[in-house]
Parts: sequence; structure tokens; C-alpha cells
Amino acid sequence: MLRPLTSALRLLRPWKPLQTRGCASDEAARGREIQVRALEGPDQGITEILMNRPRARNALGNVFVSELLEALAQLREDRQVRVLLFRSAVKGVFCAGADLKEREQMSEAEVEVFVQRLRGMMTEIASTAVMGLIETTRGLLPGAGGTQRLPRCLGVALAKELIFTGRRLSGTQAQVLGLVNHAVAQNEEGNAAYHRARALAQEILPQAPIAVRLSKVAIDRGMEVDIASGMAIEGICYAQNIPTQDRLEGMAAFREKRPPKFVGK
Repeated sequence: MLRPLTSALRLLRPWKPLQTRGCASDEAARGREIQVRALEGPDQGITEILMNRPRARNALGNVFVSELLEALAQLREDRQVRVLLFRSAVKGVFCAGADLKEREQMSEAEVEVFVQRLRGMMTEIASTAVMGLIETTRGLLPGAGGTQRLPRCLGVALAKELIFTGRRLSGTQAQVLGLVNHAVAQNEEGNAAYHRARALAQEILPQAPIAVRLSKVAIDRGMEVDIASGMAIEGICYAQNIPTQDRLEGMAAFREKRPPKFVGK
């Protein structure tokens, strides 16, 4: 059991910087359905993925999915990214789900391949992003993992009820059920959820990045196995944190009663 786990949890390989850090203000990026923006100043370390497909309400089409997978692959290797936020560049909508108009034009074989890509994309988001927003980050799209992810979030009985009925939930209802952590009243600009997510990102930002990353791995992998195996996963993750400069810095800062200065090493 431990041999494959050890191999799977080797996260701290040498990182490569992102080749191109797209920005929403760059002329070349404006036409892309997925744009990447690295925040600056006190928010340096927070990177946003902006979904920008207004004519289809950010529906998940072929181009959208391809560009998102490309962005995630690059961001995964970017050491400067500590927190990743998903944000809509389309006012009044986050993501409309699968692009059914586009799918209607696909053959059965093409549909099967595309849905497999959607499942892979949801898994990639879950394993990459420290946080995200509502349905897309949870991966609760029909055929894209919803029948597996939803029972793990809510339990089998409630998952079946929601899937069988196709019931729509308000933000407050989703929070009560535990589908989302926070539900906020909308503001005049229509970006209240973004501001709440950004505030949460700002809470995560000063924490030790290696410890945050390994904690995420330990939680995600540990939930898939029994408690004894989960403890072994935690031990493997913690062992990777022991030789880091950040762990020593955290201990020194605590001893000296000062804010720590983590460098991600």
C-alpha cells in the first residue's frame, strides 16, 4: 500500500516557471475564453482564472475546455502561484455548465471523448486549485463526475435525491447542505461572491505554501481510503515538509514572536 502512495505523493519535484502569464489587459489574451491574471501588490501569489465566453454564458465547450486544461497545466508548475481563484468575466453568470448546443452537433463517439475530457478537467481543477467557486469546482456536471463526487459531499441518499430530481438549489440551500462553504448577499456590482473568495484567498496567502499544498494532498487522498491508510498518507506528506526551510522559519517565527516569512522551500 505504501509504495504506490509514496510514488503518488512525490509533489516537491523541481518546479518550472510559467512560460506565459496571460493577463486580461494583454491584447493577445482578450480573445481567449480562458484568461490568467496574476494579482500584484499585497495580493501577489493569488492568481485568477477568468472565464470569458459571454455568448455562451461560459458554457463548457471544446475551446473553453482546451484552454482551461492548458492554463491549469502551466499553473501547476508555477511556483509563484499560492492560491488559485476561478472568476467569471461575464457579468451575472459564473458557468452555465456543459455546452449542449455544441454537444448536439457531436457524434456519439465525440460525445464520449468530450465527456471524458470534462471528467479529467474536473479532477485537474480539484487537484490544482486551493479554492474555487460553486458547481464547476465541485465537478457536479452530468456525466462529468457528478454521480461520484456528489455522494462523497452529501451522502448517497441526498445525492440520489438531487440527481434524480434535477433540483436547482439557491446559494443558501447549497450552503446548508454543505455543497459550498459560504453564501453571500449579492451587491450592486454583482461580484459579492468574488470578493468573499478573494478575502478567503488573502487568509490563505500568508500561510506556509508547502504545508498548505501537502495538507490539501493529505485530505484529498486520505478521503479515498480507510483511516489507517489516511494516517499513512499524512505521515508521507509530513515527512516531505520536515526538511523544508519554511518549517524551520515557522518554528523560529513562533519562538521569536514575529510574523513568518515563508519562501516556499
